[in-house]
Amino acid sequence: MRITSRTAIISDRRITGLSADVIAELAFELDPLWHERHQDRLASRSRKRAIGVGAKHRLVFVDRLLAALVHLRHGVTHDVLACWFEVDRSTITRAVGEVRPLLAERGCTVSPGVRLRTLAEAIDHLGASGKTGIIDGTEIRVRRPAAGRKDRDRFISGKNKQNAVKTMVVTDGDGRLLFCSPTRPGSCADITHARQLGLVKLLADGPAVEILADADYQGLGAQTGGRVITPPHRKFKKNAPDEYEEMYERLRALGRSRCSGHWGDPGAISVAVAPR
Repeated sequence: MRITSRTAIISDRRITGLSADVIAELAFELDPLWHERHQDRLASRSRKRAIGVGAKHRLVFVDRLLAALVHLRHGVTHDVLACWFEVDRSTITRAVGEVRPLLAERGCTVSPGVRLRTLAEAIDHLGASGKTGIIDGTEIRVRRPAAGRKDRDRFISGKNKQNAVKTMVVTDGDGRLLFCSPTRPGSCADITHARQLGLVKLLADGPAVEILADADYQGLGAQTGGRVITPPHRKFKKNAPDEYEEMYERLRALGRSRCSGHWGDPGAISVAVAPR
């Protein structure tokens, strides 16, 4: 069953958003790092028997990687993944917790020899290449935080009315993933998250870059000297003049056409920090 699950996940790109070749590349590159850190953890604690003695891992690294990728892309619960891979839920929880930092540290490969790991590197890359960037926030549903946690209510998304974490994604105009930020509680507004990541300062002090964003980022344009372009504010909520409605829709259509038909729709973007 475990081998069947592995084969199904690798063979269907819709499950992880990555091709079989990219998954193989990730496994080849991250497997040694995972084993090195695992050995360091074993050696750092006091032991009564030698390292390597005892029960062996039931979940090999490639399965750990696949479980993390599926969880990141679709928000699949650890219980469901545990059923797929025929292990205990705690094994999946530990696997996802170990693999996510490895993916984040690896960064996004955008071309041979060019790998981006921070938002500043992504902005510099857009400036050097002369490409238009796209930013948007995407949410992942999560388990409700434990009762008694002080910031429990902060995870409730105002948009979807469910417990979630949010991340900001940066792509180029072709949809190639350049940066995926650390997560924030779901109640954090997209524009607030962008400011906390330092996007305003990077654009104001950095290269001349054009960034397309949706209406959730209205206000960044004025703070960045017009480098963030958003749809216009809807000045009239009702009884708007016909000519204003025509202008509003025309400008929205212009914005959609400039970023391949959508304003940075995160539905087509893998939240796993890996090359597409």
